[in-house]
Amino acid sequence: MDYQYQKGDETPGKVWLVSVIVGREIHRDAALELSELATSCGFQVAGLTEAKRDRPDPKTFLGSGKIEEIKSEALANGAKALIFDVALSPAQQRNIEKAVGIEVLDRTNLILEIFRQRAKTREGRLQVELARLTHLSTRLVRGWTHLERQRGGLSKTGGPGEKQIELDRRMIATRVKALREQLKKLERQRNTQRKSRQRGEELTVALVGYTNAGKSTLFNRLTRGGVYAADQLFATLDTTARRCFVGGDVEVVLSDTVGFIRGLPHQLIEAFKSTLDEAAQADLLLHVVDSSTPAREEQMTEVNKVLEEIGAKDIPQLLVFNKIDLEGRSPFITCAEDGTPKAVGISAANGEGIDLLKDAIRQIAEKEPEEPQEAPDNEDWLAEFERIPSGPSLKKIGRD
Repeated sequence: MDYQYQKGDETPGKVWLVSVIVGREIHRDAALELSELATSCGFQVAGLTEAKRDRPDPKTFLGSGKIEEIKSEALANGAKALIFDVALSPAQQRNIEKAVGIEVLDRTNLILEIFRQRAKTREGRLQVELARLTHLSTRLVRGWTHLERQRGGLSKTGGPGEKQIELDRRMIATRVKALREQLKKLERQRNTQRKSRQRGEELTVALVGYTNAGKSTLFNRLTRGGVYAADQLFATLDTTARRCFVGGDVEVVLSDTVGFIRGLPHQLIEAFKSTLDEAAQADLLLHVVDSSTPAREEQMTEVNKVLEEIGAKDIPQLLVFNKIDLEGRSPFITCAEDGTPKAVGISAANGEGIDLLKDAIRQIAEKEPEEPQEAPDNEDWLAEFERIPSGPSLKKIGRD
């Protein structure tokens, strides 16, 4: 049984976005990212309201006055739904819907819906359904209109019986249990495949990074694979592994993983655990960074948060600053004091710097195994990146 977030069968066309800054936590690309998420989900953005709160209002998150202001703007522009760039509690979502009279989605709803649309493989669909049902189980009271108590017993004067919401919750729990069992079987198959690759004593490399940083484009460039790549958030969800020659007789196994994002729902992290294990079990992480965005430092921090959550924070990282062509920069490579490559500047779209990246991976693969190293400090390597001049006269750092 497939449960829907939407009250109706049709997805609203026009939506009004609400970007919220809470306290001192400011995300410079929050409004743009929310718009891209909504567009990726198939919505037509009618407009945007930006708001700031020291702390959330327990009833409507923004307060009744601000909600009325948003209602007037949204309805005047023909919006059929509101999308908030925060995670709303079930009560807050219900109260806002009652106040504005149209559907309300929060950031979690939006990301889960995008994942539902993007999932292609059987495992991906099962993972997304598990995440959606886990999220929905706390919000049945707002998504169902038939929550009256059923009458029990055989006689007309029977007892009150069981509430419909209790039946629905039990149905969801049964489905969640079945999904977990199916995913466990698929996880065992994935572990068997991973062990067979490890027996070959080849370096396993996983691509990680913020969504739309260019991981799939880079994967295709390195492996000549046919993974779907597009300039949109969460273009691909399913993990793909391919062999890749990086120079000499060195071959590695390269895996493309799902992109990360600020506020990635915990339900998704839990549901995609077996997929994310490709990163947690890798020998090396290629942390792909969109060098053209001003929010790259914040995005790198968010990626490292997720890596820590899945137990991959101690795996060695090679920073890959992608899209340098948009900045007018030339390819580069930087190395630590011992000569180990730490950061590479490339353009996956046009192939600039790919040879440098392969050379860096080869050097790491040929190096004797050492104790696990901490992930590169974002500030140090970002400062190094900023110091590298643009233009064709750039000298490649760390190379003769």
